[in-house]
Amino acid sequence: MKILRLLLGDQLNSQHSWFDEVNPNVMYVMAEMRQETDYVKHHIQKVVAFFLAMRNFSEELIHKGHQVIYYKISDTHNPHNLEHLILDLVEKNTIEQFEYQLPDEYRLDEQLKSICEKLSIPTNAVDSEHFYTSRNELADFFKGKKQLLMESFYRMMRKKHDVLMVGDQPLDGKWNFDHNNRNQYKNEVPIPFPLEFHKNVSKLIAEIEGQNITTFGSIDAENFNWSTSRSESLQLIDYFCEHLLMHFGTYQDSLFSGHKFLFHSRLSFAMNSKMISPKEVVNAVISYYYQNQETIELTQVEGFVRQIIGWREYVRGIYWKEMPNYAQMNALENYNPLPEFFWTGKTKMKCLQHSISQSLSEAYAHHIQRLMVIGNFSLLAQLHPDEVDAWYLGVYIDAIEWVEMPNTRGMSQYADGGIVATKPYVSSGSYINKMSNYCGSCHYNVKEKLGEKACPFNSLYWHFLDEKKQHFANNQRMSMMLALLRKMKPEELAATKEKAILILEDLGSL
Repeated sequence: MKILRLLLGDQLNSQHSWFDEVNPNVMYVMAEMRQETDYVKHHIQKVVAFFLAMRNFSEELIHKGHQVIYYKISDTHNPHNLEHLILDLVEKNTIEQFEYQLPDEYRLDEQLKSICEKLSIPTNAVDSEHFYTSRNELADFFKGKKQLLMESFYRMMRKKHDVLMVGDQPLDGKWNFDHNNRNQYKNEVPIPFPLEFHKNVSKLIAEIEGQNITTFGSIDAENFNWSTSRSESLQLIDYFCEHLLMHFGTYQDSLFSGHKFLFHSRLSFAMNSKMISPKEVVNAVISYYYQNQETIELTQVEGFVRQIIGWREYVRGIYWKEMPNYAQMNALENYNPLPEFFWTGKTKMKCLQHSISQSLSEAYAHHIQRLMVIGNFSLLAQLHPDEVDAWYLGVYIDAIEWVEMPNTRGMSQYADGGIVATKPYVSSGSYINKMSNYCGSCHYNVKEKLGEKACPFNSLYWHFLDEKKQHFANNQRMSMMLALLRKMKPEELAATKEKAILILEDLGSL
């Protein structure tokens, strides 16, 4: 039987059971398609990274003896559409069965179901063999429960997969060391230089530009430093364990202008493209911890493990539980357009300038930059979640819709009305000042609410609380802030709101 198997750009899992043996009757197909480059405007580094990783993976399969049909973005016979691609290959190669791995984006899941209905041959969808959980495991776990608390899901995952456990109890008696992991970095410990791969991607960029694909952001064509193969990704795991893990937890929420990556692993692209699996990463980190307990504390390890087996699996489960309605949610009814500085980084607000400029130059920012700087501002400025979603999906190298949307529309923008987060993650400038060194060199004064040089976060924060107070009237976690809002003198609140409204009317001038 002649079988055609599809491999998507984020299904680069060489450990998949499909590849356990070479079958001359199986033909794999991979394609760099305009369908995927054009559905949202992407950062140039994201397009380059995916194409380069796909090409490396294709070569690896061919080297092992598998039969692969590969369409480059510049190939004249590339149909650039998944349906046309599959239907054409099935007909021309007298394929007798079509198979694919379950995709991780809803739109591709629907498209593949539609393609299969149009085929007159048997079809089969198999698991991607990547995640700890199935698509519906979270929905089943929370069935009948009012709140989808990540912490309870995380504890279940620890027990089920025996991660940092002693019997049925957590190692050292604590499930969560989050309170230990909120230190501001003050340059007191050295940060190693990030692992670099120094790849020249000039030819690939020329191919992309030759197809007139619209991208944004910058790239160093002669010194591309993202891991785009399994071997490089495994090097990145080792580097993280040996050089960064010892301080990861302590400073994971810190913001520091002197270092782009701090102690973060930069493993997210390698995992989200499936070059490496979450189990490989977690097992490597825990193994390294057990071998080096004299230099690494459990607090560092637990904070990292929680991000993967807790949060990463959790947001995927939310995505599949709530789609497709999730993509249209706008519970707080925010409609303002994205300011131009999201595309340029040109703003006098130092925290936004640094975080957005880094996003544009690196296709990367760590979770607090994404959540408490850019996301915080976006929510306080009441930007439309559709526009915020599209920007986050396009700008970050690791952003695939299943992980980006619940983090952005849910955790960051509270557009889902509290499905993911129990409260909106908003703050005045004081949080950013506490966790960063941004405010000291800013044009604005973080301690002022009013006046020309008052930090915009301050007036926007109280204006947001007042504007949205009805949405949070029954939210216990917001009761303290709403009580403080009620205690504000009417004239002070009026002046603060007037300042915020002036800011909202001219966001581009910040």
